[in-house]
Amino acid sequence: MKLRFWRGWGIGRRMAFITMLPVVFLFTSFVWYSWYAHRAQVAEELAERGRILSRALAETSEYNVISGNLSDLRLTINGLVQSDMSIYRIDVIDASGRAAVRVVSEAARDAQPHYYEAPIRKQVVWINLFSDNGTPHVSASSVSRPPTLTTEVVGWVRVTMSPANMMDKQAARFRVELTIAALALAASGVLAWVLARSLTVPLREAIGALRSIRGGNYRVNLPVTTGGEIGELQSSIGDMSLALDESKRDLENKVAERTRDLLASRNEAVRADADKRKLIQKVNSIIEDERKSIAVEIHDELNASLIAARLEAQAIGALAVKAPPGQEVDEIKRKSEAITKLALDLYANGRRLVRRLRPEVLDMLGLHGAVEEMVRHYDSTSGCRFDLHSEGDFARLPNELAISAYRIVQEALSNVMKHSGARSAHVSLLLDEAKGKLRIRVVDDGHGFDVASASEGIGIIGMRERVYALQGVFEVRSAPGDGTDVAISLPLEAPVTLAQSLTS
Repeated sequence: MKLRFWRGWGIGRRMAFITMLPVVFLFTSFVWYSWYAHRAQVAEELAERGRILSRALAETSEYNVISGNLSDLRLTINGLVQSDMSIYRIDVIDASGRAAVRVVSEAARDAQPHYYEAPIRKQVVWINLFSDNGTPHVSASSVSRPPTLTTEVVGWVRVTMSPANMMDKQAARFRVELTIAALALAASGVLAWVLARSLTVPLREAIGALRSIRGGNYRVNLPVTTGGEIGELQSSIGDMSLALDESKRDLENKVAERTRDLLASRNEAVRADADKRKLIQKVNSIIEDERKSIAVEIHDELNASLIAARLEAQAIGALAVKAPPGQEVDEIKRKSEAITKLALDLYANGRRLVRRLRPEVLDMLGLHGAVEEMVRHYDSTSGCRFDLHSEGDFARLPNELAISAYRIVQEALSNVMKHSGARSAHVSLLLDEAKGKLRIRVVDDGHGFDVASASEGIGIIGMRERVYALQGVFEVRSAPGDGTDVAISLPLEAPVTLAQSLTS
């Protein structure tokens, strides 16, 4: 059985309880036994008195009962009742069962429910006046007495006792004993409290020292005030305090040194990360410039050359039409038409390549128009349904930010087409000028993937690097069977980086 009340007690209360529990048990046992002994003594004494009185009165009242002289008997009984307050009533009953004498004590009370009875016997003494030879006795030895014969019962003596007077005396004695026992119990309690306090005070001081150590004050002064295990505990806490204080100083020195190293490493990492982002941003800018240069060259030179080749092929075809008919002329016509078709196809491919390298619609319509054109193209050329939702005025976006946002959306839609297996995808552009953020979100209903275990592809890595280069936030949420959600937040103005603040 678990003592639930014991759990919340302090050690002093527990020690006092352990000390007082046997004392209280002994006190209770003593009080009960004392009370029982007093009552038993009263009962035994009353029984003994009742039996003695009844027998004595029965032996002395034979003559009075037989002769009918009850006045002397009444006086004798009345004297006995008045002299002994433990007698409640004495009844003398004759042979016919009639109460010959009844004396009730005026001072006694609380009679016992039973009485003590002794019979009054009629005794006959046989006296032989003649000896064996027929001569009369002159004298006889005092040793030889005549025999007494009991013949019949002529009445009874009934004594009813009252325990009240004796119980009062025993109660007075019991109260004295109880007072002495209570004083002994109180003294034991005080002694137990003193002994428990002599144990708990050093423990309380030790607990206070431990709490101070737990609070960070390792240098505590705890004198050894007692011996035994408590003294060893106090000494151990003092030694532990010194050891912890020394360990704390050593640890603080090591932490300070390590913190300086970590700060230096962090500053270097921040500078390296900032340099990396600058490099990525520079590379992206160079790539965009190179794409623009290649697109210009394709548009201005390659496409112009293709136009010239087409025109030359068409001219050859026109000359072949004017030439006399023949097998060679027909072959020239077919070759001219094939060259013209090939030039047109190359021109169209060149135009598509130019749009991928440098979307003209981005320069003409801005980010919103370029993304809208891209979404319309994917929606019309694939089995997946694409839609766009946009809010804000995108005309004032910086050129570098608009190009990066366009490339991010382009890569996200390309991933939807290549890997998601989605039936629909939603693109969201939100320009939050109040918070200075451009928010991009691409959501599809494809089969998704486990973000924690799946390795990132080149597309996601490229998008993340573009976002981080602009000090943005990139987040991918996906789960198998739940599609993919790509959320991007780009600052409208490049914030001051920690590396810039360190270098400035």
